[in-house]
Amino acid sequence: MIKTVTAMRYVTPLREGGSLPAIVEADDGEIYVMKFVGAGQGPKALIAELVAGEIGRVLGLQIPNIVLMNLDPMLGRSEPDPEIQDLLQASAGRLNLGMQYLPNAFSYNMLLKPPPTSELASNIVWFDAYVTNVDRTPRNVNLLIWEESLWLIDHGASLYFHHDWRDYLSRSQSSFALIKDHTLLSFASKLPEADATLRPQLTPVIIRDIINLIPNEWLNHEADFANPAEHQEAYVEYLLNRLEASSIFVEEAVNAHAKLV
Repeated sequence: MIKTVTAMRYVTPLREGGSLPAIVEADDGEIYVMKFVGAGQGPKALIAELVAGEIGRVLGLQIPNIVLMNLDPMLGRSEPDPEIQDLLQASAGRLNLGMQYLPNAFSYNMLLKPPPTSELASNIVWFDAYVTNVDRTPRNVNLLIWEESLWLIDHGASLYFHHDWRDYLSRSQSSFALIKDHTLLSFASKLPEADATLRPQLTPVIIRDIINLIPNEWLNHEADFANPAEHQEAYVEYLLNRLEASSIFVEEAVNAHAKLV
């Protein structure tokens, strides 16, 4: 289950990303990074964040806790930036998404010692190839070090197939050539082992349970589907089809890794 909270206090905007997320305090007393449904990619970025994040959690990767967030129209009313005010107004009264804030975390970089183990790096590369995450590169690593562990954040650019539903099942079997730019690829020497370990963990029941977490509100704006249930089923079909074709994206990643060593 994903709990739903209400943002009670707007702390500060985070200006690193193009979608302008913010740090907020919720009515459960916790601090979250809030991602707004009214931002550029709308609900699809939040769906990708939720689905990829929960898949990663099932696979044993460190993912900040995810919540659904209500947003009061009065929140952040003193924020002077008109762009942020517009974003808040576009997202108020709608379900947004929050991720556990990791205080004092810092960005991972390739110079840090010791490097991730080959097992962990391979698991992360496999996961990102599976969810087609284009945003884990040296330019934008989306990895944090927190409490001496490696945490994965910002999966809104994953599942990019859902921006165009044409031929989505055939595209589920893509090799994902962009894996060559993955920031951990040079350490990922155990990709076949990762495939053998991780693939069986994503059973049809688990995939369906994760997709069922997507709020209907985020699924109501897609002309390709008659209703939210049909829309959810398309996500399930895509993810199961891609899982069956894991040998294709694993081979691509293995070949890309071989060129680095």
